[in-house]
Amino acid sequence: MRIKKIIALLFYAFLMSVTYFILPLFVKDTGSGMAVLLIAAPAITLVGALVYGIFCGFDFFLPVISAVLFLPTIFIFYNSSAWGYTVFYALVALFGNGLGQVFHSEK
Repeated sequence: MRIKKIIALLFYAFLMSVTYFILPLFVKDTGSGMAVLLIAAPAITLVGALVYGIFCGFDFFLPVISAVLFLPTIFIFYNSSAWGYTVFYALVALFGNGLGQVFHSEK
């Protein structure tokens, strides 16, 4: 794996960590919690995976990183009903990365 791809993966992991661990701190009620879970976090995940795909191509580790980084937040911020979001964010990352791959060009 090239160093550029490793650095990009680390940046993506950092972005997802901030998204999954910092955004929930701003949740005040059910409405804002749903906005974070259904709008903000998926949008950031999608855009991050899309940008990664454009610059680095497809990488199977992106959806895995998203899922693994979201898992601890279930126990920290949410409850057991949030397990489904692990798969949801992995699928969003997979879609974004696949879409980014379409616009990727090897240089």
